[in-house]
Amino acid sequence: MNRWRNRYSLSKESSKPEHLRRGSLGEKLARRFLRRNGYKILYRNFKGRSGGEIDVVCRDHDTLVFVEVKTRTREDFGRPIEAVDRQKQKRISRGALAWLRMLDNPEILFRFDVVEVVFVESSKPRLELVRNAFQLSEPYIY
Repeated sequence: MNRWRNRYSLSKESSKPEHLRRGSLGEKLARRFLRRNGYKILYRNFKGRSGGEIDVVCRDHDTLVFVEVKTRTREDFGRPIEAVDRQKQKRISRGALAWLRMLDNPEILFRFDVVEVVFVESSKPRLELVRNAFQLSEPYIY
């Protein structure tokens, strides 16, 4: 049955709109980039019950890191990190707090990083890590 389904059905990836496929590819490249830089990937695409979401949850030595991945095809309208506005930071913060609650609120260091992925025509994608991109959003306290 699985063989038939795989052969004759559209793959989930090919049925997605182009910008979502690009975003998925950007996240995959970002995870590989993070691993190469010593991060240990713990989870991807985490969604908390309170509406928070995190692209990648990982560990950098003794620090828990919540990573937002921003993928763009060009930088005409600014760097990808500029899309991580206050509202997006709140959503990521809610997700981080949900993750920490799952761990029973440990005494642990954590931070928020952003990985920028820029696809430039006729060359390799450019990836850049912005460590400590923002702090836990107001009014959240941990």
